[in-house]
Amino acid sequence: MSKTSTRVRDAKTGLFVPNKEAVKRPESTVKEKIMVGPTKKRK
Repeated sequence: MSKTSTRVRDAKTGLFVPNKEAVKRPESTVKEKIMVGPTKKRK
């Protein structure tokens, strides 16, 4: 089963922003759920 992580993006630029920014200006940010999979083992 894969896990999800909640991230926040700026609606105009599409860049990720901190959660504090989303609280300050909720009308111009979008919360998304992103699938987070297992990390690959490095040799």
